[in-house]
Amino acid sequence: MTDQAVDTGGVRLSGEGQFLGRTRELKELLADIERAGLDTLSGKKAPRARVLLIAGRPGSGRTALAEELVRAVADRYDDGLLRARLSEPDGTPVPVGNSARELLTALDVAAPAGAAEDDLTAVLREVLADRRSLLLLDDAVAAEQVDALLPDAPECLVVAVSGGPLTGIADVRPCTLGGLDTKAALELLSRHIGSVRITVDPRAAEGLVEECQGHPAALMLAGGWLAARPKAAVADLAKHLHTEGDEGSPLSRVFKLVYTSLPAPAARILRLLSLAPAGLVDPHTASALAGCSVSGARSTLDDFVALGLLHAVESPLPQYEVPGCLYPLLKALADTQDRPAELQLARARMLERTVRLLQSSRAITETDSSDAREKLQGMPPSVRFPNPRAAEDWLRVRRPALLAAARHAVADGELDTLARRLMSQLVRAMVAHFGMKAAAPDLYDIHGLVLDVAERRALPRERAAALLNLADLDAQTGRTREALARYRAALDAGREANDPYATGRAMESVGGAHQGLGDYDRAADWFGRALAQRLARDERAEAARLYGRIAATHTYAGRYGEAVRNWRAALAGHRKNGDVAAHARALSELARVQEYAGHPEECLRTCQEAVEWARRAEDVRLQAALQLRLADTLDRLGDPAAAQLHRGAAERLLGEEVSEEEPGSQQVDEPKQDADACEIRSASAED
Repeated sequence: MTDQAVDTGGVRLSGEGQFLGRTRELKELLADIERAGLDTLSGKKAPRARVLLIAGRPGSGRTALAEELVRAVADRYDDGLLRARLSEPDGTPVPVGNSARELLTALDVAAPAGAAEDDLTAVLREVLADRRSLLLLDDAVAAEQVDALLPDAPECLVVAVSGGPLTGIADVRPCTLGGLDTKAALELLSRHIGSVRITVDPRAAEGLVEECQGHPAALMLAGGWLAARPKAAVADLAKHLHTEGDEGSPLSRVFKLVYTSLPAPAARILRLLSLAPAGLVDPHTASALAGCSVSGARSTLDDFVALGLLHAVESPLPQYEVPGCLYPLLKALADTQDRPAELQLARARMLERTVRLLQSSRAITETDSSDAREKLQGMPPSVRFPNPRAAEDWLRVRRPALLAAARHAVADGELDTLARRLMSQLVRAMVAHFGMKAAAPDLYDIHGLVLDVAERRALPRERAAALLNLADLDAQTGRTREALARYRAALDAGREANDPYATGRAMESVGGAHQGLGDYDRAADWFGRALAQRLARDERAEAARLYGRIAATHTYAGRYGEAVRNWRAALAGHRKNGDVAAHARALSELARVQEYAGHPEECLRTCQEAVEWARRAEDVRLQAALQLRLADTLDRLGDPAAAQLHRGAAERLLGEEVSEEEPGSQQVDEPKQDADACEIRSASAED
C-alpha cells in the first residue's frame, strides 16, 4: 500500500499516476486561460500575468487540481514551472520575502543576503519580465502574498491555491471546489480496496460517499481504513461512522475512526508529528519525537502513508509531509492527550537529535583531522553519514525543516540552550557543505534568530557575535551604513561582555565601514584603536596586519608618507613573525605607494626585493604581478629593453593569461573571514 501515496488534496494517486474527477472544473480553468481580460476588452495590453484561482477547504483536492492543470499546460510555457508554498502547516503565512527568495533560488538567481522584501520581489519581477513561466502558488492566505509575487509579464501564468477568494487581485474568478461527484468518489475508493467490495454492495458504497460528502481527504482515510481490513465490508465502515454521531466534519469523523484503530504506540507517534518543523518528517524526526528506533519509526511512517495519514514526498531520502487538513486534528489530539511536559520533552529530543546529525554532517567533511575522526567514531551509528555526499544530500533535503526547527525553537523560548546549539551547528554544517557565499541568505536569517535569543536572555557575548555576523553580511552586500550601525552595537555588547575578541573585531570593522564610506580619517582612527588593543595583548600577527590596513587607508587618502611609515611597521612585524607570504605582499604594497609618491627608483628597489620574497613564498601570481610592475617602472625610467625582459618573465610565469593587475590587493581589502567568524558562540548558561 505504500505505493499509493497521495498528493496534497487526495485525488491524485501517485502509484497510479491518474487524476480522478474534477473534469468540469479543469475544463473551465483551461478555458479561463484564453478568456479575454478586462484590459484586453478595453483595448489595453495586460500589464501582468493572468491569475487562475482554485479555492477550497484543505483536503478538497485543490492542490491536486492545480497540479493537474499545470501538467496539462506546462508545454505552453517554455521557461518552466516554479512552485512556492505560501503558508505553514498551521496556517501561518510565509513571509513574502522568503517566498520570493525561494523562487529566485529555483531560477538560479542569487539575491543578496538580508535583502528587503520589496527588493527581492522587484528582482523576481525583473527576472520573469522576459520569460514565459508558469507559477504555482500553493496555500495562499491573503491576496497580498500572491500580488507581491505576480510577474509583470502577460506571457506568464500564475495558478494560486487558497481557502477562499483573494479579493484585491484584479480580473480573477475563483474556481471553488466542493465534494467529488459519486462516480469519481467511488473510483477513488476502488483504487484503495479494489472494485469487488464496491460491486457487492454499491448502495453501501454510495452511502459512504454521501457520508463523507465527497470530501477527497475523508474518502482517502476511509479507503485506507478498509484496505487495512480486507474482510471488512463497506457497510461496516458506514456503521462505525454512524456510531460516532454527526458531530464534526466528515473528515474529522473518519480521521477519529482511523486514529482510534491505531495501536497506542502508533497513535502517539501520529500525535507527535504535529511537532514536526514545517510539517516535514523523516525517520530520524519521528524516532526522536517518540523515543523509538529509526527503523521502527520508518515502518510506522510507511503505514501512515498507506492509511492516508501522511504524504510521501518525492525525495532522494525518505521524507514525509503532514497533510495540512490533518494538522489541526493532530495538534488538538497532542494538546489534549499529552501533558505539556511530555510535549516539551519530545521537542527537546527532536532538537538534540538534529544537533547530533548536524555535528555528524560537518565531521564527515573533516576526515583529515584526527580529532574529527575520533569524534565521528564516538557517535552512534544511526546518526553517522557514510560519506560527505550523503551528508550534503541530507542537509539539502532537510534544509526547509532545519530552518523551520530553528525558527520554532527560538519562538518557543523555553529551549534556548538547545536552540543556540542547533543554530551553531546549522551554521557550521551549511558553511562546510555549501560554502559561505551560497549559504549567506540562510546564515543571515539564522544570525537574526541568534540575536533574538541573545537579547531575550541578556547574553552580551552572543549578542556581539550575532551583530558582527549580520554586519559582515550587510557589508558584503553593499549596505555599509547598516553594517556600521551594527558594528557599533557589537562594540558596545563586546565591551559589556568584556570580550576582547569581539571588541577588537568590532573596532576594526567600524574602521572598515568608514573606509568603505570614504571617511579615511575615521577609518585610520578606528584601525589605530584596534591596533592598540592588539599590541596590548601582544597579538603580533594581527598587529602587523592592522598596520597594513592603516597604511592602505592613508594610501586612499593620498597621505603617502604615513602610508610608507605604516607599511614599514607592517614589514617589521611580518619579518618577526616569520610570515614570508605576508612580508612579500607588504613589500609589493610599499612599492606601489612609492610609485604613487613619485619615487620610481625606490619603487624599483622595493619591487626587486619583493620578487625575491614572493619567490620564497612560492606565490607565482604575485611574482608575475611584480615583474609587470618592474617593467612599468623601468619604462618610466627610460630602460625599455630591461622592461621587456621583465614582461617576458611574467609571461613565462603565467603564460598568456597574465594580466596587469595591482599586486598585493589582499592587504587593501577587508580581512578574510574564516569559518569561525560565522560560528555562534555557545555560552555556558543553562536554561
